[in-house]
Amino acid sequence: MIGVIDGDTIVLEGKTRLRLRNLDAPELNYCLGIDSKEALENMVSGKRVIVKEQIIDQMGRAMALIYVGNRLINVEMLSLGLARFHSDNTTERERLKKAYDVAKANKIGIYSSTCLQTIPPNPRCIIKGNMDKNSNRKTYYLPGCAQYNFTFVEKDIGEDWYCTEKEAQLAGYSKSENCRK
Repeated sequence: MIGVIDGDTIVLEGKTRLRLRNLDAPELNYCLGIDSKEALENMVSGKRVIVKEQIIDQMGRAMALIYVGNRLINVEMLSLGLARFHSDNTTERERLKKAYDVAKANKIGIYSSTCLQTIPPNPRCIIKGNMDKNSNRKTYYLPGCAQYNFTFVEKDIGEDWYCTEKEAQLAGYSKSENCRK
């Protein structure tokens, strides 16, 4: 193994990039992105990795279950709350899903209030920027919008708080249709 790109991608000899299956770690510039990369580096750097169940995803990227000895690195990243579970048919799917469920239930890593926020860090910036995980549609919510109280700001996927509607719009968000006019 040559190195680590981020919390879900390593580089093997021959400069082949390999993503960890069943998970998606935060980008480096998002909440806990650097921590995720560092954790993966600590687990695999200088060690012999074993690649199992390798496939190519719909974007042409190689993905696999990664082991160091008997340790399944994919499950370790999910257990630490440093990646989101991504459903995929592997022999370890249920084990990986359980690790994710436990981290989420215990509010570990990206599921802690550090990244999963309902209260703005700045009381003057109360507009919630939210992304639909299926369509990547960006929507913002103001206090008084029907879904405002139920909307979390998930900073590990790039969602954020905004002080003005213009600021949210410049970041690519559109006002929720459920907001009072």
